Amino acid sequence: MKIALICATLALLSGWGLCEEPKVGPDGPGIVITTGQLIRPAGDVVAFPGRPVDLVYNAPFSEVIAKDNRGLVVVDANTWKLKQEIPFPKGKGGASMHGITISKSGTTVYATTSSNLLQTALRKNDGTWVMLDSFEVYVPRPEPKKCDEKTQQPIPKNTYPTGVVLNQDETKAYVCLSRENAIAIVDLRIKEVVGAIPVGVAPHSILLSADEKTLYVSNWGGRHPRKGERSAPSAGTPTLIDERGIAVSGTIGICDIGQAKMTTEIAVGLHPAGLVLSPDRHRLCVANANSDTISVIDLNNSKVSHTLTVRPDSRLPFGSGTNALCFSPDGKLLFAANGGNNAVAMIEVNFALPEPLKVMGYIPAGWFPGAVTVSGNNLMIANIKGEGSRTPVKKKEGFNSHGHRGTLSRVRIPDAATLAKYTKQVLEDARIPQALAAMEKARADMPPVPVPARIGEPSVFEHIVYIIKENRTYDQVYGELKQGNGEPKFCIYGRNITPNHHALAEQFVLLDNYYCNGVLSADGHSWLTEGNVTDHLEKAFGGFTRSYTYGDDPLTYSSSGFIWDNALLRGKTVRNYGELVDSVILKDKDAKQAPGFKEIYDDFQAKKGAIRYNHKLGIEHLKKYTAPDYPGWNMKIPDVVRAAEFMKEFEESKKKKEWYNLVMIYLPQDHASGLSPGMPKPQAHMADNDLALGQVVEAITKSPFWPKTCIFVIEDDPQDGWDHVDGHRSVCMVISPYTKRNAVVSKFYNQTSVIHTMERMLGCPPMNQFDSLSPVMTDCFTTKPDFTPYTCLPVSIKLDDLNPPRKKNMPTRLQELIDLSLKQDFTLPDRVNDDQMNRILWHAMKGIETPYPADFAGAHGKGFRKAGLLRDPRYQEDDDDE
Repeated sequence: MKIALICATLALLSGWGLCEEPKVGPDGPGIVITTGQLIRPAGDVVAFPGRPVDLVYNAPFSEVIAKDNRGLVVVDANTWKLKQEIPFPKGKGGASMHGITISKSGTTVYATTSSNLLQTALRKNDGTWVMLDSFEVYVPRPEPKKCDEKTQQPIPKNTYPTGVVLNQDETKAYVCLSRENAIAIVDLRIKEVVGAIPVGVAPHSILLSADEKTLYVSNWGGRHPRKGERSAPSAGTPTLIDERGIAVSGTIGICDIGQAKMTTEIAVGLHPAGLVLSPDRHRLCVANANSDTISVIDLNNSKVSHTLTVRPDSRLPFGSGTNALCFSPDGKLLFAANGGNNAVAMIEVNFALPEPLKVMGYIPAGWFPGAVTVSGNNLMIANIKGEGSRTPVKKKEGFNSHGHRGTLSRVRIPDAATLAKYTKQVLEDARIPQALAAMEKARADMPPVPVPARIGEPSVFEHIVYIIKENRTYDQVYGELKQGNGEPKFCIYGRNITPNHHALAEQFVLLDNYYCNGVLSADGHSWLTEGNVTDHLEKAFGGFTRSYTYGDDPLTYSSSGFIWDNALLRGKTVRNYGELVDSVILKDKDAKQAPGFKEIYDDFQAKKGAIRYNHKLGIEHLKKYTAPDYPGWNMKIPDVVRAAEFMKEFEESKKKKEWYNLVMIYLPQDHASGLSPGMPKPQAHMADNDLALGQVVEAITKSPFWPKTCIFVIEDDPQDGWDHVDGHRSVCMVISPYTKRNAVVSKFYNQTSVIHTMERMLGCPPMNQFDSLSPVMTDCFTTKPDFTPYTCLPVSIKLDDLNPPRKKNMPTRLQELIDLSLKQDFTLPDRVNDDQMNRILWHAMKGIETPYPADFAGAHGKGFRKAGLLRDPRYQEDDDDE
């Protein structure tokens, strides 16, 4: 079967740039997404520019209403056509990761936002919807609210409301307050909160009993820690964690409304998300997104009676991400959204049996299904990432990592024969055979090779160095290299700025078909350290109010752990230099402000060592393996300072003749600070990053450890910048004595390929389904080593060449770019506006009059055909034209 071969070889890589009307059903060519999986949703599909996280069926008017990151989306359930998109009011925030309900009349929708609001929408007589009132939901407290100093108006607290349910006469709403660990009781007649019920950590979903005396709530973060138990903060709340720093509790709370009290708390799996009551209302089913399971609670005794693992194969590791549920009207079928497998499990239900749930098969969905509902014989699915494409927008707005393209699917509940066909397709498209093959154990007496064929077979490498940088696409750095698939006019950091990047690519391998799994730092750093992202990261794009995770929220981590956990568990040694560290520059007592870039660089050049830092790392477990004086994220700290700090410890390792098995080194200055006055110009930032990289590589290659060392250099994400192939294409280097020299490798690889390859070298099994299904980077290596070391090249750019202050006599456009730079948030990686930042960098390097290549920014996929990759046939022949 041709499509199977395409999927197996990853020769198909379309799907990041799609037209308005998708036609990608099971019989079409499909879409390969950044994970390497194939998307071929069954049934009818409608696409729109958002990330739908929840949905309801409006029976009186045959509509499906979804809540996406922007607001509400209305689809005609009969024609399956998009009827209307209604954004939340400006300034009110986007959507929270869950929470929508509808009145019995079908005329009023209630949806929760990422700030602190319960937003209502009204269906008018002409069939159109309008946003109506919104009101704050919170925990009533006697103390007065904090007020703004200037306006003296109360400052709203971001409670991050999620699940919402109405009582029978629709006079009250019960709303989960994720950040307040409570349920707000809202009187809808007066539109005020009249009470609250304390519950567990981060309540997510909520249901009401038939007698309206009891609430069932899923505590996404589980129970509150007891005194002396290991914990870490999540959005300000202490949360139970294991020794790795990952949240380890999930519970269901049973609340007595009359007492305003959670009377029972039942342990289930991790990240209990979706809730559904059986039609007889005697059992509660729970989707545990960070455990791949469904828990069945017998409400007669408030105990878990059964737990079902919903992975497509019991031999698979974690990664299915079961996060939403619904019953068929007769209660004989249960449907479960497996976000990680891009499929919905169809489950046979018979509570009279000892094993009441049985997976019958799987239905193909879009990218990461996150909500499901049934009407009659139709299953309706909200696919959060949908087609994984950028959405067409006005060119003046540009394209960036928030150009989402979600979908809603409608599938007729399949018969046995159709379900068997669907299941076969899901296994193939989700790369289940490849994932299972990656779990094969070692064969005896295998000789050492660069990349072992199976887990536990010997590698020639003993030391793996993982260098993590920030935000560049392939063309931005390597576009001018003629031997690779580059576009010279898109290159802004050429050889004159990045001599070491270029020399390393030429002396070792140039990878011109490598892609990032994620689109910004919140998911980028998760992909490169965990090989996975959780349901929170996929659903929180309406506003990262709980956290924009950078090693500081245990509820955002995958249950399968981090790459260092995997290595440590196998007896390997680990050292971390800066990854997930946030560094604060301290000021002297008499100083008005902390030193800036210039002062830090001058101090470094003079070797004074007078600058002091405070380094923060949210994962306590990683601290013991982290260099205490190595700076993490802070754009005011030059990368050459980081490289020097690494070299200090490295010299000690050389003296001891002992070095770590896994070394992580963070070099973030290629992120750049735009045109912010007093900060380095973009080319100086990049030159600093280039020089530091060259220094580190030279030190390692001229050390005794070099013969058994492999260095991987990657970006956390491409910031959806411009690239003539696609905005996900990025920079990756593989540097070792066994790396092919002076070679170009054009096979598809991604971030999880790097992780999978490192795991093979370290003798570690894959952590989850995503690294296990990704191809290892065997094509980059040879069995004949070349031990020639690398010599760092000097840079011609002054590292302290700073942006000038804004002046009125500057060109207007330049002043605007400076103002845009000053508006960017550099407090954490990638809190900037991607489109604005990309334009700033382009014009800073190419001139303010040079038109920005908006058509080649972000997920466009225009260069896939010329890259030798099969294209989606909907592209026109002139798509690659400039």
